[in-house]
Amino acid sequence: MSVSPLPDGVEINGAIPPEYASILSSEAVSFLAALSREFEPKRQCLLALRAQHQVAFGQGAQPDFLEQTASIRAADWVIDPVPEELQDRRVEITGPVERKMVINALNSGADVFMADFEDSLSPVWNNLIQGQINLRDAVRRTITLDTPEGKHYALNPQVAVLFVRPRGWHMPERHLLVDGQAISASLFDFGLFFFHNARTQLAYGTGPYFYLPKMESHLEARLWNSVFNAAEDQLDIPRGSIKATVLIETIPAAFEMDEILHELKSHSAGLNCGRWDYIFSCIKKLHQHPSFMLAEREALTMTTPFMRAYSQLLIKTCHCRNAHAIGGMAAQIPVRNDPEGNAAALAKVGVDKHREAADGHDGTWVAHPALVQVARDAFDIEKLGPNQIQRKREDVHVTREDLLDFQPQAPITEQGLRNNIQVSIEYMGAWLAGQGAVPIHHLMEDAATAEISRSQVWHWIRSPLGVLDDGRKVTLELVLSMIPEELQHIRNELGEAAFLAGKYPLAAEVVESLVVNDTFADFMTLAAYEYLD
Repeated sequence: MSVSPLPDGVEINGAIPPEYASILSSEAVSFLAALSREFEPKRQCLLALRAQHQVAFGQGAQPDFLEQTASIRAADWVIDPVPEELQDRRVEITGPVERKMVINALNSGADVFMADFEDSLSPVWNNLIQGQINLRDAVRRTITLDTPEGKHYALNPQVAVLFVRPRGWHMPERHLLVDGQAISASLFDFGLFFFHNARTQLAYGTGPYFYLPKMESHLEARLWNSVFNAAEDQLDIPRGSIKATVLIETIPAAFEMDEILHELKSHSAGLNCGRWDYIFSCIKKLHQHPSFMLAEREALTMTTPFMRAYSQLLIKTCHCRNAHAIGGMAAQIPVRNDPEGNAAALAKVGVDKHREAADGHDGTWVAHPALVQVARDAFDIEKLGPNQIQRKREDVHVTREDLLDFQPQAPITEQGLRNNIQVSIEYMGAWLAGQGAVPIHHLMEDAATAEISRSQVWHWIRSPLGVLDDGRKVTLELVLSMIPEELQHIRNELGEAAFLAGKYPLAAEVVESLVVNDTFADFMTLAAYEYLD
């Protein structure tokens, strides 16, 4: 079955069984085509600007606060007030738009559920369209699930507020072509959800709320604001109905937080510390600087200088503008069948959340329903009221040098190197098989954490500072010798059935190709996208 009739100039390359046809209706596809035709040229210009900035970084430039927007940073202004239901966001749970996850997350007791089309979702066609169906049913409160084991899942009377995260500006959605060109994945994910659900959400007394990922400048926020205005106008929805929280997860964006809030104007709902992508961005942007190096992943906590400066600046910036400052994700997840290990994991999450609450964050992220109460306890102990916006953090004075204080640079161990190789292969193997959030070694790995792993391996090979703590230089030959060893290690750990269910040999080939290429790939998922269904 196909959509009939398709608007002129539009092609759909994915399968459209009967249950998909309502999501991909002629009206919905026309809405997508209109957004694409209006905003695709600007998106391409901004992607070209990213590339120009990367060339400048490669020639020694460093990120800095913009002179041309100094007046915005100095001026006295605040964002428009957010709806009452968004005042208290102490605990936000995130996860892919898989049907069971959507029900469990909305029922988890968290204040917000961020339904993710981005880092925790593998963008195979069926995942994307089934995800839109799941969210449509959730908005209408008709979503249920009956499993072969006889379990029935349905929504509780009280559920979390729904936010949706579309994919970033860099990603195309090749299954839908407009005038022969793949539509922006951002516009595809946003547009389908907004078209089918915005009016219903407003009728139910809530609204269309979004998380926006991986932006690198306030100009990219300006583009989102223009998209929001156009979408609201096309559906005759009042301007400002959309509210969006921006993830600050690139180092250029860390220098433009005021400007990003200002560009979104009436659509702003604060900023979030996207900590894992932020670390990845530091490597991506500055890997050509001779003095730049980061220690292995385990050493890069939120208390290290450059990460603490980034989070403190985000809190101060948001509160100055009466905006929420949402903390980041602790990667730990509950450990089954190991009480001591589980207690240790929960303790680490608790420490992380207590720090965020004490610093002044207004909320935080968790990846599992069992962690909701741990996070809530931390915020209940550390503060009063639904948020901490009244804490302006005027004691915080973050400089350019603070944001660029990339410590620690060591250690780099053989085990850290091997772990990065294993995570890169194991995550990519699951991603290629359609799974976007993968528990590995009691941590929830997604595209952002896997990007840190593969980028560190690439960088350690090429930087003179990429030296193991035993004195050995990390070389391409050393890494290539470890890849088949770690692939076998994955096979042994998973077992034969699970190994064969994934695409781990292909993943090892993808990781090897990224490691061997002297040109740094902007995103490993973009490099592997051609292998997806």
